[in-house]
Amino acid sequence: MKNEFSDEDKKWEVLNSEYLIRRPWLTARKDKVRLPSGVVMDEYYVLEYPEWVNVIAITTEGKFLMERQYRHGLQWIGYEICAGVCEKGETPLEAAKRELLEETGFGGGEWTPHMTISSNTSTVTNLTHCFVATGVERLSDPHQEATEDISIHLLSREEVRELLVNDQIRQSLMAAPLWKYFAEHHLL
Repeated sequence: MKNEFSDEDKKWEVLNSEYLIRRPWLTARKDKVRLPSGVVMDEYYVLEYPEWVNVIAITTEGKFLMERQYRHGLQWIGYEICAGVCEKGETPLEAAKRELLEETGFGGGEWTPHMTISSNTSTVTNLTHCFVATGVERLSDPHQEATEDISIHLLSREEVRELLVNDQIRQSLMAAPLWKYFAEHHLL
């Protein structure tokens, strides 16, 4: 199939940008853009976020370290893997290790980059860097923030598989790396 445009020819030209809100957890802007075809869109909304990280953490005993917490958007309580934000000056790996220790008290082990994904390439500016940490151990008590109410659970491979198969992990940025992990390790 012949490509009529180079990748550069497919980019939209930003004619104007206006920030609608700039808060610590929500930055939204409205762009006026011109498409390569010449069509002008007066309102195209973009959400800006810092880089995110998440971790599939597996203990020395082979248990998956899972978190359970309330998520207000869906008004839902469910299982998740550890996740968080990259702070200024942190590499994604440093942020992932910090988040795991803060949220769960676990750390150490062998760390490998797993995948880098986007929650929505159409309207969101950041990426989520996913890691697998094997052989993690409890190093301290969790140091959760005042707004975090997270319970920690050690689940077997079979229990995590059942959560996935039965659509009990609703956060796509957490389900995707778990599905990939299970597929790569022939655990489906």
